[in-house]
Amino acid sequence: MRDLDGKVAIVTGAARGLGRAHALQLARQGARVIVNDLGGNADGTGRDEEPARAVCEEIAKLGSQAVPHFGDVANWDDAKAMVQLAIDEFGALDILVNNAGFLRDGLLFSMSEEDFDSVVRVHLKGHFCPMRHAAQYWRETSKARGAPIYGRLISTASESYLFAPPGQPNYSAAKAGIVSLTMGAAQLLLKYGVTANVFVPRARTRMTNVGPLAPMFAKPEEGFDAFAPENTSPLVGYLASPRAERISGYVFIIWNREVKIVSRPGIDAVFTNEDRWTTEDLHTALGPHFEKREPVTDGYSVPPM
Repeated sequence: MRDLDGKVAIVTGAARGLGRAHALQLARQGARVIVNDLGGNADGTGRDEEPARAVCEEIAKLGSQAVPHFGDVANWDDAKAMVQLAIDEFGALDILVNNAGFLRDGLLFSMSEEDFDSVVRVHLKGHFCPMRHAAQYWRETSKARGAPIYGRLISTASESYLFAPPGQPNYSAAKAGIVSLTMGAAQLLLKYGVTANVFVPRARTRMTNVGPLAPMFAKPEEGFDAFAPENTSPLVGYLASPRAERISGYVFIIWNREVKIVSRPGIDAVFTNEDRWTTEDLHTALGPHFEKREPVTDGYSVPPM
């Protein structure tokens, strides 16, 4: 279904893995695509323009148009130039899919400052900078027209933001920030005609090919490939489409043949006191409650079943 004919999309980190799959999905639906990628390694080092150019060639074979962009999405000026490139080349920007990122895992007591800063920068600031410049363009365009316009913002998070793996204090914190950033954008931009949602894929990428999770994500020798990136991209295509105009402010988890919608965090228990709390009062109230529980070892606490 070419329901994105005439639309213009940016996909960051689009040269490989999930980003490549998203760019091709949008192109199949008719979108013209800015293919952004530094061409770095899985840890963010190095640069190579060829992978992004190759995806542009794939898109051309699908009958659509694509232009590569090799800028750093976490750099203010590069992100601004990327948005401007879409406008200059194709006359508009309708869809922004933020996907770029890399991993530098480590435990809290051994992670370096540089490894923390670099991962938070590429994921969280790398979402903020393109989002900020796209939002300005959408707002100004809507005001100039005197009416809502067409805009779709899709952010990429990870279940790490929910489970907070101890080996990813940088990555999980960045992904949690992306969710909050996008939920705020959803509230701000809807009046201009722009939807904003968070996409949480469970898929095989260069980031899952190493470490303890690699065996789980391994490609099967035969049968359905549950972790193929292409399993997840139709959701990106759907959220980018006109049919998703009423879907905004949601977090979706997708993998295999399953889509989940994440609910807002809820309140587990409420305690009140007749006067200002003291430490003794708090222990009197909370002590019996936590005597029934164990320390949380797998992410956020959940009520007992």
